[in-house]
Amino acid sequence: MRHLLALCLALSCVSAAAETYRWVDSTGRIIISDTSPPGKPRDVSRSGSQPTSGDDLPFAVRKARENFPVTLYTAADCIDECRQARDLLNGRGVPFTEKMLQKAEDASELKALVGDTFVPSLKVGSQSFRGFEATAYNNLLDLAGYPKTAAYGSKPSGGLTPASGDSAKTEPPASTPPAN
Repeated sequence: MRHLLALCLALSCVSAAAETYRWVDSTGRIIISDTSPPGKPRDVSRSGSQPTSGDDLPFAVRKARENFPVTLYTAADCIDECRQARDLLNGRGVPFTEKMLQKAEDASELKALVGDTFVPSLKVGSQSFRGFEATAYNNLLDLAGYPKTAAYGSKPSGGLTPASGDSAKTEPPASTPPAN
C-alpha cells in the first residue's frame, strides 16, 4: 500500500512539472492542454516552461540587481586588470553589464561617472570606483547586497561575448627560414 501511495505521489509530481498551453481557438473557445495548439490559434500562453533570463538567479541576487545594477567599464587595451575585475564579478555570481569604450559617448559617460576615462571602472547602483582594487569592489558589492560567492553550479552572468571568429583561435604556422 505504501509503495502504491509513493508511486501515485511521484507520478503527480511529474505531471505537475509538465508544460501546459492555454489558447483561444478559431471559434473563440479557451482551451487548456498539455499539447501544443494545432493550426493557428489566437493568444497562446505557456506555463511550466524554462525560466527566462534572470529568473534562475537566487532571490538575493535578483533583488540586488534590481536595486543596484552593476556595470563594468573596460577597453580593448585593458587586459589583466579588466580580466581580474571580470573574474571577481563572475566569481561572486554578480550579473553585470560590460561596456567597452569604443565610442565617444561611452568615454564621456565614463568621464562623467569617475572624472576621467580610466579603465577598469565599476558602477554599482549610483556608486562607482575607478581602477581595480578587489577590496573596494567587494565593499561596493557587499553594501549592495550581492552574495560573497556564486551559487553552486552558477555560470558567469556578465562580460562581453566573443565574436564568432574568435572562438577558434589557432597558432600561426611556424615559418621556416629561407634557404640560401
